[in-house]
Amino acid sequence: MSASTGTSRRALETGPSGWLAVPALVFFLAFAIIPLFGVLFLSFTKWNGLGEIQFEGFSSWISALTDPITANALVVTAKIMFFSFIVQAPISLLLGVFTSTGHKYRAALAVLYFVPLLLSSAAVAIAFKALLDPNFGLGAGLGLPFLTQDWLGNSDLVLFVVVFVIAWQFVPFHTLIYQGGVRQIPTTLYEAAQIDGAGRMQQFFSITLPQLKYTIITSSTLMVVGSLAYFDLIFVLTGGGPGYATRLLPLHMYLTGFKANDMGAASALGVILVVIGLALALILQRIGGKNRNDSQLEGA
Repeated sequence: MSASTGTSRRALETGPSGWLAVPALVFFLAFAIIPLFGVLFLSFTKWNGLGEIQFEGFSSWISALTDPITANALVVTAKIMFFSFIVQAPISLLLGVFTSTGHKYRAALAVLYFVPLLLSSAAVAIAFKALLDPNFGLGAGLGLPFLTQDWLGNSDLVLFVVVFVIAWQFVPFHTLIYQGGVRQIPTTLYEAAQIDGAGRMQQFFSITLPQLKYTIITSSTLMVVGSLAYFDLIFVLTGGGPGYATRLLPLHMYLTGFKANDMGAASALGVILVVIGLALALILQRIGGKNRNDSQLEGA
């Protein structure tokens, strides 16, 4: 590469186009970094949300970490994260592969699959809360005894109901991600496999899955880290009940801060939530390997 070419490339990298990132950087600092440091500061204070902020050291952290409800919230969060992942991941992958072809009926189905994502989480929660009501819901209306159970009041059932509702709403999003990933795979790979006599299952495991490696990592990261943000849906659907059966960490943080008026402990829970989210994201990205930002078509 000549010196002039290198100079022009550096000029492009440091030229006026670099200023286009300034507004995004300002918004990121104003609405992400500064509030995060504010929450970190509040986690070392005692504040009821209205009165004077008093510095208390680690008392809020000790209060939050020794609270048995916090331990339960972490367990509930882990359960929802695990079950929602093992439900959403295979369904999204299979639907993404199924809807990636050019058939018209599959394109129509892809549009229908995407509809739940257009609804707000609060609206979805209200709808399912009404449908699952044992007295006035879908089961009572259709006269089906199986559906007239107390789905949201039974601590043995409610967690799986929550996972089902979460999957119903967010599977379309991950289906769209996989659909786009499959459409980037060159058809020549499948044509060569067919010439060699490979069947559909062999093509799926030998071509589709390996080529979707980075798509799977991206989707899995969004699924797992997104599980830490299931607040509005669960708050409207169950309110964290029955008892503490669905009181996951974000909901526990909200109730600690705005119901118990303990902003210091709530801020400590918020910091814990951020640390867990960052750790999970880094672990999943690490699983993707050092070249996780490379194109998934590198072997094509």
